[in-house]
Amino acid sequence: MVRTILGILAGAVVAWLAISVCEFASLFLHRPAPGLDMRDPQALAAHIAAAPLSAMLLVVLGWSLAALLGAWVAARIARHKTVAALFIGALVLLGVVANNMMIPHPLWMTIAGVVLPIPLAWLATRRMRSGAIR
Repeated sequence: MVRTILGILAGAVVAWLAISVCEFASLFLHRPAPGLDMRDPQALAAHIAAAPLSAMLLVVLGWSLAALLGAWVAARIARHKTVAALFIGALVLLGVVANNMMIPHPLWMTIAGVVLPIPLAWLATRRMRSGAIR
């Protein structure tokens, strides 16, 4: 049980890092206007609506990498590999849903963010078990 909890914690850290790196890269591609209040949901929604496709794809990539890499790390450490990996996928899914409830995103981003995390987490544990990714 302890190894599974540690695996989930490590996977969550990796997932958070993946999301952070991709979102910072997205902000680099589409810099906010000077004076934009990042705590204002309406201002953020306008910023996202004006973002280029590449910036939005980077955010979706971050969500996907978070589920894949975080689940892989969790499964690698945990005794209950599939449970730990799917837990990370669920955490990423919940984060995407919460983010999309606070800040409106284009529909395709929301759909991708809801559809991808669980299958990618499951794929990570399958690939890890098969020895394809060590």
